[in-house]
Amino acid sequence: MTATSGEPRPAVGARVRRIRVSAGDLALSGLLGEPLDAPPRAVVVALHGAGMSAEYFHGRAHQDVSLATLGTLLGFSVLALDRPGYGASAADAPHGRTLDEQAAAVHAAMAWFADRHAVGAGFFLLGHSYGGKVALTAAAQPAGEDLLGVDVSGCGQEYAVPDGLLDDRRSEDWTKNWGALRCYPPSTFTLSKSVVSPVPKQERAEARRWPGRFAQVAAAVRTPVRFTFAEHESWWRHDETAVGDLRARFTSSPRVLVERQPDSGHNISLGWSARSYHLKALGFLEECLASDARRRERALHH
Repeated sequence: MTATSGEPRPAVGARVRRIRVSAGDLALSGLLGEPLDAPPRAVVVALHGAGMSAEYFHGRAHQDVSLATLGTLLGFSVLALDRPGYGASAADAPHGRTLDEQAAAVHAAMAWFADRHAVGAGFFLLGHSYGGKVALTAAAQPAGEDLLGVDVSGCGQEYAVPDGLLDDRRSEDWTKNWGALRCYPPSTFTLSKSVVSPVPKQERAEARRWPGRFAQVAAAVRTPVRFTFAEHESWWRHDETAVGDLRARFTSSPRVLVERQPDSGHNISLGWSARSYHLKALGFLEECLASDARRRERALHH
């Protein structure tokens, strides 16, 4: 059976389980995949978008769409968190948390995790949509200098729609959130109940402020950064002018990549092109690991 047959298949070699992680004053739920035969080479911390959950990174519609499975099989641990205001923390943070608070919670979660699990060379943030905003904000905080890198999809600097607000009750917003339906395995939408979640009120308010805040956040990021825009991305401007301006904002980052993923919609990690995108993201992690190893070697000789 081929990946284009449209039929769901059970995941092969999946090593993914539910987990609870302490993140300061909150307990975050999520998914964890860990290599069984060797310590992880690094840890991918995956942060979902608005109205989603950690399940976004372990799509059930087809085995090829799971980042958690693929990353584990390639020797990485994958920690997909339900961000503050989602999952286990929804009761304690019913209105969500600000971007700065969410970023601080991610750092607290990584510190807690590192005390209890092998983390290899360290942490690599991968954020989708609103999770991309959190990942960039976390990288901009002082502790972000220790990150291996940041990979962002479905997020940019300037909205292509007013305020960038998400309202799945409006059919035009639903279409923007998914793009062309042919980009997804057929069972994606029948299985989506485990993926989607209500959007906390604080998150909607923060969305309006992102374009005005982006430059400050980007300028403070000191790690390599990679952006991916889906072919059918409708929430964000990603024309050449917008991409050039986005790159220019990262004045302290040693490397900024911007790529486009063909045959994909906004929810890129749930579509047929998910495996291609995930392989590229993990390939970027490989490059970050090589760069980090060279930096450490130079430090030893000085």
